[in-house]
Amino acid sequence: MDGVPFYEHDLGQAELDELAKVLAGPILTTGETVQRFEQRFGDYLAIDHVVGLSSCTGALHLALTALEIGPEDEVITTPMTFVATATAIMQAGATPVFVDVEPTTGNIDASRIEAAVTERTRAIMPVHLYGQMCDMPAIRGIADRHGLVVIEDAAHAVEASRGGVRPGELADAVCFSFYATKSLTSGEGGALATGDAGLARRIRLLRLHGMSEGGFDRARDGYRHWDVVALGWKYNMDNIQAALLLPQLDRLGPNHDRRCELAGLYDAMLSDAPGLALPDVYPNSRHARHLYTVWIDGGRRDELIEALKQAGIGATVNYRAIHLLSYLRSRFGFAPGRFPNAERIGDATISLPLYPRLSNEQCEHVAGTMRRLCYTAHSRADASPRIISSR
Repeated sequence: MDGVPFYEHDLGQAELDELAKVLAGPILTTGETVQRFEQRFGDYLAIDHVVGLSSCTGALHLALTALEIGPEDEVITTPMTFVATATAIMQAGATPVFVDVEPTTGNIDASRIEAAVTERTRAIMPVHLYGQMCDMPAIRGIADRHGLVVIEDAAHAVEASRGGVRPGELADAVCFSFYATKSLTSGEGGALATGDAGLARRIRLLRLHGMSEGGFDRARDGYRHWDVVALGWKYNMDNIQAALLLPQLDRLGPNHDRRCELAGLYDAMLSDAPGLALPDVYPNSRHARHLYTVWIDGGRRDELIEALKQAGIGATVNYRAIHLLSYLRSRFGFAPGRFPNAERIGDATISLPLYPRLSNEQCEHVAGTMRRLCYTAHSRADASPRIISSR
């Protein structure tokens, strides 16, 4: 079999047709196509207000800024995430405070959050890792007891739910990514959703330099002098990105079903592979299946990734524990051992190919290769000399 890439998008004629409409019009930047996407995505989420943005990172940053979280403030989050979760907090001027994760899922351990709350804490930023939602009722309860806001990082979790709770339902704001490998993709892009109309207005202002009017307003209504009424950023989504996203909303359900089917094939072939563990799936939950991740024990993760590469199979790491990345270690003095569950998972993680265009044959080939590699590594370990203590 030919190589299996880590990811392939399924964009095609529907996206080309929507893009052609944008290219035939005068507005390529934020305009009516973005507005249509915001409305339709809000309908899907059952959340009143959606603001299209250039990235999930920008959404997290703007949420913090619009909620007036900044210098001297602390935001509780997880070390098992992409680094942008933490850097968005720092870009707002606040300090990330990490809490270790559940050992069997990688999600932030809600039972540890309250102990991390201080007089400087202003927000909790949970991350729904791999596509599984955190314990949002518990997190919301902690936030309410201490007067904190909740900003969800749902970059992996568009389709997820847990106990009937969906992303954004128990949060002040929820942030999404439309990066190249996401279930909704425009190559780059993101969105913020909120039930708070005032917060949505502030985000719309801040996403485009704090300007009182944007280019679409002037094209529609004729030129009027505009003003800058707040310090903003360049985080707006454009019509080209929105055109790519709109047709994919119709495929969210079928594509999610297909990823679940593929995950089931992986589970059947890998659940008993030696030296390999699968993250737990919560009961009464709908896993978004953004990633199919396995955990390799015995310090063999990098060896197996290289072996997969040699077999022509794309694999990656989502994620290494971010408190041990050089910048965060130097800035905050983190050292190994601080968050042992996150560190163990970060040293063990491999994400395998999972996307709707992946065939059953390809999935079985990846799983079969992974299984053989695990047995080979296990056999080598069993054959290694052992030092037996005389005590």
